[in-house]
Amino acid sequence: MGPLPYSGWNAVLVAVQALLVALPAAGLPAFAHRFAGRAWSLVLPLSIAVVVGVLAVLPGAAVGLTWLALIATPPLAAAAVGWGARGARPWLAVLAVPALVVAITAEGERAGQAAALAITALSCVTLGRLLVGVVGGVPVPDASAPLPDHGAAQVAGRVRVATGRVLEAVPPLAWIRIALVAMAVIDAVLVFSGGLEKPNDALNAAVPAADLPRLQFVQFGTASMGYGDVFVAGVLGAVLAAEGASRRRQFAAAGATLVLSLLFDLLFEVVDTLPATVPIAVALLLFGGLRGPRDRGAAASAAGPSGAAAPG
Repeated sequence: MGPLPYSGWNAVLVAVQALLVALPAAGLPAFAHRFAGRAWSLVLPLSIAVVVGVLAVLPGAAVGLTWLALIATPPLAAAAVGWGARGARPWLAVLAVPALVVAITAEGERAGQAAALAITALSCVTLGRLLVGVVGGVPVPDASAPLPDHGAAQVAGRVRVATGRVLEAVPPLAWIRIALVAMAVIDAVLVFSGGLEKPNDALNAAVPAADLPRLQFVQFGTASMGYGDVFVAGVLGAVLAAEGASRRRQFAAAGATLVLSLLFDLLFEVVDTLPATVPIAVALLLFGGLRGPRDRGAAASAAGPSGAAAPG
């Protein structure tokens, strides 16, 4: 292993995770605006808490999750290079097909691992952009509208006003930032308490069928990361893009994520498993904290209705 407590395979996965911070663009397809809502931010903490809870009770559910990953991640990866990433072009979406072919035909080999890694990682770009878009594209209720003067309508009006004031105080994308940090905290608690070990082993061991790739996590060589570990990187990149971050700032965040992750992984000297979401959360706090940039107008416009990728 050398002077560091982790392998070069682990460094490859860390680099891919960091790259995902730099890739996402901003915007939401027109059809998706009907689904907008701040409650979608709960996907981040619940994605780990619910999956771990279900697998702890029903380990066999891992087979269903691996089939879901096999079916969903290739089209999501195609959407990433065709729409979701900076510099995406629709015709690039076809590249997902040969990648899937390699992942299947070379399953278990290094080339197959690389193709599966690319598919799974790129799917997080699309999911991150969509999640940030549906959370950030919600209009704030008008707290200045006149109140009804009687009965239940007046009570409902007061609730609307109070809700509007709360939502005005918390920028839409701040909900994503808070949820991402919450997810990292849950991940750390589960990892360091040992509560993640058995569910994680069950999920990683599950195969959809013989000789088919496992796309529910990422693996390269002897190193592996859970899907949530790369998903949060895509979310962080999408948040920065939606807040109007320049390509330089997004790449700076990716570089900071890489450094933070490599430093954090020095803890492999004393533990066997680490919560890889933690460096992402720290990078998020370094680049905007829990509220994001002070220029809320730029964030709102960047998270607006455009369905096109930002210029690459």
